Amino acid sequence: MTESDPNPSACTESVVTSAAIAREHPTVVVKSWPPTPRSVGRARHLLAGNLDAWGLSHLADSAQLILSELITNSVRHARRPHGRLISTRFERLEHGVRIEVHDASEAEPERREASWDEESGRGLSLVDALTEGRWGVADREDVGKMVWAVCVAWEPGVLPAPVGLDSRRALSR
Repeated sequence: MTESDPNPSACTESVVTSAAIAREHPTVVVKSWPPTPRSVGRARHLLAGNLDAWGLSHLADSAQLILSELITNSVRHARRPHGRLISTRFERLEHGVRIEVHDASEAEPERREASWDEESGRGLSLVDALTEGRWGVADREDVGKMVWAVCVAWEPGVLPAPVGLDSRRALSR
C-alpha cells in the first residue's frame, strides 16, 4: 500500500499480517555461547534477526552495539570459572528490546571515564548513552551475574528521565 492508496482495508490487512508475524515469533530468545570473540558477531546476528521478526529493525544498530559491548565484556573479563558458557537473553518489549548477558563471573562491570589515549574503557559509557541510563547488573540464581540493558525507540523530544546509578541493581527485575 502506498501513502496515496485510498483503500484503508489494505492498511489494516498489512497491520494484521505484521502483528500475526510478531505473535508467531517467540517474545523471549535465550542462547548460550562459548566465551570466544567469535560469539560476539554470532550473537549480534541472532539479535538482528529477532529484531527484524519483531518489527523492531529500526533499533538494530543501537541494540547490536549495546549487545556487542556487553558480550565483549563477558568474553574478555568473565573467563572464570573455566568452561562456563555465556548466555544471552533477548526479550521483546512494547517499544523495544531488553538485552541480557549472563556469565559465571561474580565481578561486576563498572562504568569509568577512559583517558583520551586509552584504547578501551568506553563501552559502558556508550551503553549508558544509548540506553539513557537503562542498564544494570543483577545477581543470578546460579553462580555469576546478569548485565542487562533496555533499548527502546523514544519519541523525538520526549525522553524519560534516566535511571540513577544507585538504582540500577534494584531495577534489574
